[in-house]
Amino acid sequence: MKKIINKPADYVSDMLEGIYTAHEDMVKCVGGDLHCYCIARKKPGKVAIVTGGGTGHLPLFLGYVGDGLIDGCGVGGVFQSPSPEQIYNISKEVETGAGVLYLYGNYTGDIMTFDMAADMCEMEDIPCRSIVGADDVNSHANPDTRRGVAGIYFMYKAAGARAAEGGDLDEVLAAAQMAKDNTRTVGFALTPCIIPEVGHANFELGEDEMAMGMGIHGEPGVWNGPLKTSRDIAAESLDTLLKDMPVASGEEVALLINGLGATSLEELYILSNDVTKYLAARDIRIYKTIVGEYATSMEMAGASVSICRLNDELKRYMDYPVNTPFICQK
Repeated sequence: MKKIINKPADYVSDMLEGIYTAHEDMVKCVGGDLHCYCIARKKPGKVAIVTGGGTGHLPLFLGYVGDGLIDGCGVGGVFQSPSPEQIYNISKEVETGAGVLYLYGNYTGDIMTFDMAADMCEMEDIPCRSIVGADDVNSHANPDTRRGVAGIYFMYKAAGARAAEGGDLDEVLAAAQMAKDNTRTVGFALTPCIIPEVGHANFELGEDEMAMGMGIHGEPGVWNGPLKTSRDIAAESLDTLLKDMPVASGEEVALLINGLGATSLEELYILSNDVTKYLAARDIRIYKTIVGEYATSMEMAGASVSICRLNDELKRYMDYPVNTPFICQK
């Protein structure tokens, strides 16, 4: 294992201290708990949005805390959930009288954490709503049990914009739900990754193999086999996406080409080009293309393709300006 670290046990705390030091004007922790990550300046009267999840996926989850997006994030250990107490303490810090929306990925540990935190908030008369991202088409046939991966970006954008516009709690939830209903993702891995406290790869792939549908924690995908070309990967990914969520000729989508941590931007743009050509051949129009790292898996090589089918309301949310230590859109 070769990583720029001090001690494996300090991986998360050292990382968080580095972010707070570099961006103290934008983010802060609550009560000295580094894992309670919050926006530095909250806006009175705005619905607060809180997310959370394991470390190892930057900029997911904490990277979306900032203006126009999320207000607080519970930071767990590598691939581990934060605690209910941390989510509760974050909620009390960022809530300003308009209630709290919990928006996070569809993972069992996180669901338990946020449900318990919501109960604690309700006891203090802080109204809460919850919604989970579940966009990973290959993870399950049942949409309710799918994993939340890079497509949660579109939910953050929609909910964050509606909250910044002054929407109430139910309206912010509805914006997130609209994005969720219209978003699908397919991902694939080329290599495993290494959790610092474990010290070895979390799964195995042959030198010339890829894993289609592999999860961001190393969960099994739908097949392992010979590495395909970018053009073939794009075609299989979009065939899967469009079978699950048909997009009509002439409709518009937002496209997210997401790197999993160790894939070069050059490769992501090759994939983006092939995805764009595939959609154009079907007269599916791309309103906005986003290429980069938005939900990673440590240093896993691979990528994911997400599409969000747009209407005028979602286009407004996609265009809303945001500013975090990791993401800036004017």
